[in-house]
Amino acid sequence: MEVALNSGMPNLRIQYFRGPVWGKTNDQLRKQIIEGNNPITGKPVMQEIIGHLTRPLTADEKKTGELNPGRGPAAFTGTPDELQQLFLDKRMTDFLPITLPTEDKVEEMLKATSHEPDEILGKMNPGSEAGDVWTYTVRDAAVNAVMAGAKPEYFPVILALGSTGTTPVNVSDNGFMAGAVINGAIREEIGLNSDIGAVGPYAHANTVIGRAWSLLAINGGNCGKVGTTYMGTVGNPVNLTNIIMAENEENSPFQPLSVRRGFKKGENIVTLFMGWGILSAKNWKANVWGSTMNYPQIIKDIYAQQDAMFGTIAVLSPPIADFVKDAGYDTVETFTEFVTDAGAAKPKPKIGGFGMRGGNFTVVVTGGSNNNYFMMGGMVPTVSVKIDDWR
Repeated sequence: MEVALNSGMPNLRIQYFRGPVWGKTNDQLRKQIIEGNNPITGKPVMQEIIGHLTRPLTADEKKTGELNPGRGPAAFTGTPDELQQLFLDKRMTDFLPITLPTEDKVEEMLKATSHEPDEILGKMNPGSEAGDVWTYTVRDAAVNAVMAGAKPEYFPVILALGSTGTTPVNVSDNGFMAGAVINGAIREEIGLNSDIGAVGPYAHANTVIGRAWSLLAINGGNCGKVGTTYMGTVGNPVNLTNIIMAENEENSPFQPLSVRRGFKKGENIVTLFMGWGILSAKNWKANVWGSTMNYPQIIKDIYAQQDAMFGTIAVLSPPIADFVKDAGYDTVETFTEFVTDAGAAKPKPKIGGFGMRGGNFTVVVTGGSNNNYFMMGGMVPTVSVKIDDWR
C-alpha cells in the first residue's frame, strides 16, 4: 500500500495470495496459489485476479494522491512519562526508554560540530520502493543522538554515519544488519572499547553510537516499521544497536583497516559494513580444535564455506592475528591471497556475490588478548568516511 501511495495511486488494486512462492514444487504452486484462496478475503485467487483486470475502475480508484508524512510539530509538551509514551505511540523509538530530547540537550549536542543545524546531512530510505526517500538535517541527527543517550563528543561519529545515507535497518526479508569499524585517535578520545568485549554491548560509546544510527534511520529515513519498511521474516537483533567496532590498532600486527582502504595512519575514519552478521569461529565446522592450531588454514576453510553474497569478514583478536603473522603472512594482503586462493580450500568457494563483491575478504583486529578466540561472518565494507569532516 505504501508503494502505491508513493507512486500516486492510493487506491491501486492489490492481489494477495499465500506466500512465499519460491522453494515450492509445481504441484504446491498450483494447489496453494493458482487454485488457492486469498488469505485475506478467503476468495479464489484466480477469480479475483480476473476481476481486478476486467472490472471498470470506480471513481475512488481513479483518484490520485501521494504520501506526505510532513515533519510534525517542532516540539511536544507533557510530563516525562507522558512524553515517553508519546514517543512510543508515534513509533519514534526502538521501544526502549529514551533520553528526552529537550531543547537544551539538543543545543548542547549541536555544539560538538561546526556544521549548521539546518544543513542537510543526508537522505535515506529502507532500501527499496517500500519507503520514500526522506531527508534529514544535522539537528535531526542531534535529536536522535540525544534520544540514544549519546555524549556530545560522540556526535561527529554519528554525523559521519548519517552523512552516508546508509540505513542500518534494511527492509529486506532476510533481516540484514549493519556495522562500522572506527580507526584513529578518536577511539581513545571518546572511550570506544577495542579490548575485551570489543563487539559486545558493554561499552557506552560503542552501544549508543550504534543505537543513534538506528534511531536516525527510524525517524530520518522511515525505516524499521514492521510490515511496511521492515520485513525481516525472523528479524535480526543486531538492528537494535548494530555492531560498532573500534580496531585494536595498538595490539594489531597489521596496518589498520583505514590505511588498507587508502587513508593515512592516524586519520579518524569510520568504515561501514552490511551483511548477515558475525559468529564465534567455534560455530563453524571447519574450526577443528586440537593441541596445536593452524589458524590460517581454519580461517581459509571457514571462508570457503561462506555464502558469497556479502563475502567474509574475519574479526580477529590480537593473539589470532599474531598467529597469522607468525605463520608467515606479514600483511593482510598476503594473508588474503592465501585465504581466497581456491586451490587448497575445502569445499571450493562459490563464485558470485553482492554486486561485484563476491570473494570479498576483510580482516579487522579487535578485542582482548586473554584467549585465542575470533569471529567470522558475512559482512562487506561499503564506504569509508572521515569523521573529522563533521567536527
